[in-house]
Amino acid sequence: MTAQTLVMPGQVLSKDGLPVPHKSSVPLKLGPGLRHTPPSTITTTLAGPLCIDRKKNAIWVENNSGRYIPQTNDVIIATVHHSSTDWYHCSITPHTTFAQLPQLAFEGATKKTRPQLASGGLIYARVVAASKHLDPEIACYNPSTGKSEGLGELKGGMVFDISLGMARRLLLNKQREEGKLVILEDIAEQVAFEIAVGRNGKVWIKANGVKETLLVGKALQTTDEDVLNVDEQKKLAKKLLRQV
Repeated sequence: MTAQTLVMPGQVLSKDGLPVPHKSSVPLKLGPGLRHTPPSTITTTLAGPLCIDRKKNAIWVENNSGRYIPQTNDVIIATVHHSSTDWYHCSITPHTTFAQLPQLAFEGATKKTRPQLASGGLIYARVVAASKHLDPEIACYNPSTGKSEGLGELKGGMVFDISLGMARRLLLNKQREEGKLVILEDIAEQVAFEIAVGRNGKVWIKANGVKETLLVGKALQTTDEDVLNVDEQKKLAKKLLRQV
């Protein structure tokens, strides 16, 4: 569970308000909306609820605005805009500079085996470097393990826009308990689909057909836009599944 307090940009967080980890070896994880100034000053950069997850020793500012700010370790859905000799230049949102994706930043990639991504292609990637002074860098594998871990080119399917808050909820390990989301679980009882969620407010969905893909996308967007609770999500799922 997370605790929440409303903050405004420029606030310096007091040490008393920071989560205390169960183990001293667990580092504090800063999410979107926070900036660390050495040695120990943490300042808010966004307005919204300050969320604290004491179990994970994590803290962030929840913000549903359309402007996504890349943060290291975020998973995102990006569109390939163009390529150069060693890089793919990818669009994350209309408001950010192109993210730089090394052409060898894929599992097992060599100059001969690297993916050939065309302009307009979709990728699921992780932000490995983010700074206000430099273009963000992304990768489609985990540099520590060399494995893709679900990242890479997204083939087929459709991309839907969701709020940044909904994206965060969908990326929680326990959607039902922590995010109060049951819509996908209920839809999945009758419709098989693949899904990739980007922290940048994008979700990629691929079902057996266009009709099913649109149904899943509509279910998510309606839940997001109408701020549906658990019971309302269940009613929506039943209504949509009658169309299958």
